[in-house]
Formats: sequence, C-alpha cells, structure tokens
Amino acid sequence: MTTKRVTVLMGGASAERDVSLRSGAAAAKALEQAGFEVALVDCDRNPAELVRAITETKPDVVFNALHGRFGEDGCVQGVLNLLGVPYTHSGLLASAAAMDKAFARALFQAAGIPVAQGRVITRAECNGPDPLPRPFVVKPLNEGSSVGVFIVRENQPSPLPGWPFDADEVLVESFIPGRELTAAVMGDRALGVLEITSDHGFYDYEAKYAPGGSRHIMPAPIPEADYAEACRLAVAAHKALGCRGVSRADLRYDDTNPGQPPRLVMLEVNTQPGMTGTSLVPEMAAYQGISFPDLVRWMVEEARCD
Repeated sequence: MTTKRVTVLMGGASAERDVSLRSGAAAAKALEQAGFEVALVDCDRNPAELVRAITETKPDVVFNALHGRFGEDGCVQGVLNLLGVPYTHSGLLASAAAMDKAFARALFQAAGIPVAQGRVITRAECNGPDPLPRPFVVKPLNEGSSVGVFIVRENQPSPLPGWPFDADEVLVESFIPGRELTAAVMGDRALGVLEITSDHGFYDYEAKYAPGGSRHIMPAPIPEADYAEACRLAVAAHKALGCRGVSRADLRYDDTNPGQPPRLVMLEVNTQPGMTGTSLVPEMAAYQGISFPDLVRWMVEEARCD
C-alpha cells in the first residue's frame, strides 16, 4: 500500500503568520504519527512560488494550515482548485464567505442564527460620533484570530479615528456581555462546547495563543438545553456558510440579566481553526476520544477540491 503524501501549507504573509507556523508544525507532526509522508511549505503571497512548491512536493492532499488573508479567504483554495489537488478545510466560496464578517452575518441572519446588532461603517464615518451606544466592538472585516478587535467602553478612547488597517470599511457591533463559548464542528456534528475565560477581558490574540493567556473549561458549565442549542447553532452556521471538514464557531452566552433567560449570539465561524498546543479544536476532539493524529487523518480523508 502506497503511503499518501501530504503537503502542509503554513506561514503566509498575514498578521497570523506566527500562529500558522506553529499550527503547521504541530499538524505535520501529527500527520507523520498518523502514517503520512509529510512535506512542509512556508507560503508567501506569490502564487507562482506556491504552484512551484506544490508541484515539487507532489502531494496527494494539501493540509491547509494557513490563517488569515490569502490562506483562509478563498485565494489559496482557488489555486488548489485550479491545480486539482484536494485540500483540507472549507472550499473557496465558504472560505471567502466566512472571512468576510459582514457577509457571514447576513448569511447567519438569513438562517435564523442570532447575531449582535451591528453595521458596516466607512473610514470617513470613523471620524464622526460613535456609531453605536457604548460599549461596542470594532472589527476589521477580513482578519482572523481577533486581530484588530477592540471593545470600546465608557470613558475610553475609540480606535476608530486612527484605524490602523487599510480597509475602507469597518464592522461595528454591540458588545454582548456574559461568557465566551466556542463549539467545534467536525463534518456534520458538533464536538461539544467549551468555555473560555481570560484576564484580558475577551478572547483576543494574546489570550488565544500565549501560554496561560486563557483558561478552557470543557464541557462548558451551562444548562444542558443551552449547551445543546450552542451545538445546534454551530452546526447551523457551518452549513449556512457551506463549510466542510472542521470549523469552530465562537459565541457569546449572555446570562447577565436576572429573571431573563440566557441568550446565545453567534460571533463568527473560523474555517481554519488553530492547530497549536493551545488550540481549541484538538482539545474538544480529545474530549470526544479523538486523538490529534486521528483528527488530522480524518481531515485528510475528507479533503477535496470545491
């Protein structure tokens, strides 16, 4: 029996390059433990170099460990579609839809998935009055890993007048108090719901990836009905975007109003969730008895072009 060759794409030129390198190295080790022949490719934004590297490594499957722009937004997926090489995670359309936070919100709303009140504002509007009552959240439209996410609270300067990103539009949403939940989806089923706590105030970039930056509670200590609903919403969001393989949905659980039932609000879906030592999807898979090598093996077996 011939050993399947897997090329791991990692690195890239996005703000999440360092995390992607760590994801790629961890995934490659697990793939080797699963019995695959593995090659690693550190990508940049040069599609000719990417095609050359993929051609030279002659993969049966590409394991996409890229995060952020170019690797997670449909660009690399389009190149792989043209080459006819099956790849892990979501395809071109789902990747592009999930990465565009405003478009993803519209798909969630159409599917009956609750989202925070919000709207897209232009760079010119950034210099005007607050677009929403405080506290509100400011997000780049197409960055991942909470890069550039700010919570604007009372008596706090707004980052909008000096917005550091090059996009002409910004997403602003009402801040949802309560607890941070995340739910992993593998194929058509949820692996469960995990609660994240952090001294950072929310699950920002440092909380995600710095050792000790966050604490994970699996399973999330919420009522059984709410746990089941969070799982349902994660699968519904996965399907609304057209995802395949593995995804991770981030939600807020607002249980701060005495006498009122808690509410769940969808924040976003990550089509390329992290695969580092502090990453959430491998942790949730392990809770279900799925080892990291078994998880990446399943992802390779599910790989395709679309």
